[in-house]
Amino acid sequence: MSKEKIKTVFFCKECGYESPKWMGQCPACKAWNSFKEGEEVTASRNTSKRMRPENPVIIPVSKVEIKKEDKIKTNIGELDRVLGGGIVWGSLTLIGGDPGIGKSTLLLQVCKSIGDAGKNVLYVSGEESAAQIKLRADRIGEFKENVQLFCETCLDDVRKVIEEAKPDVVVIDSIQTMFLEDVASAPGSVSQVREATGVLMKLAKVLGVSIFIVGHVTKDGNVAGPKMLEHMVDTVLYFEGDRHASYRILRGVKNRFGSTNEIGVFEMQNQGLVEVTNPSEFMLSGRPANSSGSVVSCSMEGTRPLFIEIQALVTITNFGIPRRQSDGIDCNRVNLLMAVLEKRIGVPLANCDAYINVAGGIKVSEPAVDLGLVVAILSSFHNKVVSEDTAVFGEVGLSGEVRSVAMAQARIAEAAKLGFKKCILPASGKKTIQDDCGMELIFIDNIKDLKI
Repeated sequence: MSKEKIKTVFFCKECGYESPKWMGQCPACKAWNSFKEGEEVTASRNTSKRMRPENPVIIPVSKVEIKKEDKIKTNIGELDRVLGGGIVWGSLTLIGGDPGIGKSTLLLQVCKSIGDAGKNVLYVSGEESAAQIKLRADRIGEFKENVQLFCETCLDDVRKVIEEAKPDVVVIDSIQTMFLEDVASAPGSVSQVREATGVLMKLAKVLGVSIFIVGHVTKDGNVAGPKMLEHMVDTVLYFEGDRHASYRILRGVKNRFGSTNEIGVFEMQNQGLVEVTNPSEFMLSGRPANSSGSVVSCSMEGTRPLFIEIQALVTITNFGIPRRQSDGIDCNRVNLLMAVLEKRIGVPLANCDAYINVAGGIKVSEPAVDLGLVVAILSSFHNKVVSEDTAVFGEVGLSGEVRSVAMAQARIAEAAKLGFKKCILPASGKKTIQDDCGMELIFIDNIKDLKI
């Protein structure tokens, strides 16, 4: 007698949230009319069969042996930085991003680099043919024979190939195209994505194979499918940036083996993605000269100081309600700081439109850019130019006080390397600074001390 259970579920097509009944608004992503009825999902006992060790045993922590080569170097410095030093053996990594942003290109470059180091690599494609991948590979360079290609969407066949070939690294492009025959749902459905990821996770842990999976994203930029997908994997990386621009930012949002604050910066060129070893210089390229409302601030991305240009345009509004718009920084933070300026130092911004932009397209959230944003708004309002050789950083409180930020010394040292001569920073962090690096340091306690 069959031991299968058949049920019908509703899931959100935007974020993958599951519900036993239809709902008008998704409680997870707040999208309206996004629920659709899923196909009958077969919870077969066959789907619960997973790879298991031949002789499972209990091992004391003190007896666990670690390989001397605990991480596989990709020789792509920006990627190794985000991964925490390299690819961990037996890890499962999810890479998400908009279509055409460079996920497949980067992973193909990783395959070539690892293959050149003598490791066996298997690239599994469910979206492109072998000829299409070959055309992209020819632009990247010459591949060795230990980098193999397998075009298939049936995960049962993929699992057999992995068990037989036992490669060091596997790339699955993409997880939404894979399906298990024991699951009755269509490829890309919530059930298929969840079950397929579970199979790959077990393969990675039991065989010690490092697996990369590519995930499609929704219109909000989140990985499509159930939210538990991000909880199942070891590492989650997101590609950011405009697909029509040359830069790409790889950001780690989850990493069990390293920091989640690091970013990697790449530039898309004809031969693929090229590392940007000095992202601050890259972000500040093309900065306008003698322009009001343009200020350079510093945000820490992990252990790396990243200097960015904050642009502000403040004008008298022509409507009854002023318009506030920001790109790259939280608009609520902009409104808050403008309220502080009006309340604490009497700048009349209530009848002004404000447009804020972080040049280069990067998104920043660290409070250390508050002071830079304040200076940019004041510069635009008074139409006064801030010296091009001045960098600004610090957190601004509701009383107008300027609070200290972490790693101020590292920010000053990086500013000196980039050629800045002056730095406006919090006076409360003065004791943490050991060396001015030849710069003129201007310490302030409150935004009232700003001379603009």
